[in-house]
Amino acid sequence: MKLGLLSFGDIAEGDEAVTPAEALRQTLERIQLAEEVGLDFFGLGEHHLARYAISSPATVLAAAASVTSRIGLSSAVTVLSTEDPVRLYQQFTTLDQLSGGRAEIIAGRGSFTESFPLFGASLEDYDALYDEKLQLLLQLDAGNPVTWAGRFRPPLHDAELYPRPFRDHLAISVGTGGNPASSMRAAVLGLPIVYAIIGGEPERFAPLVELYRQTSERAGHPVESQHVTFGGIGLLAERSQDAKDLFYPYWMQAMRYGAEARGWPLPSRGDYDHYTDGSRMMLTGSPAEIADRLITIGSTVGADRYALQMDWSGVPHDIVMTSIELLGTRVRPQVEAELGDAGRLSSAVPVRPALANR
Repeated sequence: MKLGLLSFGDIAEGDEAVTPAEALRQTLERIQLAEEVGLDFFGLGEHHLARYAISSPATVLAAAASVTSRIGLSSAVTVLSTEDPVRLYQQFTTLDQLSGGRAEIIAGRGSFTESFPLFGASLEDYDALYDEKLQLLLQLDAGNPVTWAGRFRPPLHDAELYPRPFRDHLAISVGTGGNPASSMRAAVLGLPIVYAIIGGEPERFAPLVELYRQTSERAGHPVESQHVTFGGIGLLAERSQDAKDLFYPYWMQAMRYGAEARGWPLPSRGDYDHYTDGSRMMLTGSPAEIADRLITIGSTVGADRYALQMDWSGVPHDIVMTSIELLGTRVRPQVEAELGDAGRLSSAVPVRPALANR
């Protein structure tokens, strides 16, 4: 199992608030440290709200490419429904060239909808936009020239896009919060899939993983193309209870925001203690505790990668840096010793099969 990190560039509130410039600088420092301690990839999400510093993942990832040499650099996710696939593809093939083939697009529909009015898209077209733009993105990746027509952008006729990816194809994955249709879509297209686990035990996604693998096999795709990534929230500290206590106020801040913005019921500290007990639902605890959970998840559910989001609501930079170091130096060796190289991907990011194999 490969291990990595996710971030939206969360900006803390109140006395701990930092400027967007500082949040971005800290993000680059975290990516550098993640590489130094042996982690495999770092994904940056796209948001268009004041509480997040990252609205253009490709820009920040390009900066990260200049200060790293090995770690995979991914969006997490790109809100494909409100992007122009042509420009998006060029941005990430440019990143791919800069980084020597380390770029990945995780294409999702997004759990927030602020980009729709910002870019003139209608929520009534939520599913149609994503489906059409994903098909175009894959056609662009198949090679030049490109002839295409659809509902949501001008047609292309014998168009040629440059630069091309560093290798034959750009790494493209489907991101989802757990929609069965998304699992089937990724499988039919022969794409890797990334599950965002916001609540509940990772094991509850096992039926979706099985659906993904069975659908992929029925579609005629080889086992080697069936890559599964889990992404969840959590934090590490030397002592398990310290990690849980450190993370709680920032987690609760995010829960308050969700309760106000989306009508979630506000959980209690008791709920939080239940979620983090044994790191069953949220991977918050000591290195040994997190390693045990990742080994269990990898062996029972069969995920190739797991990414932790540690900076929810602006967890202070020094705490996040300590957590990254523990994940790389203490957890990663235990996970690799137990799971070995079984199911590991051949590069820093998953490599898609050629379009002709779909």
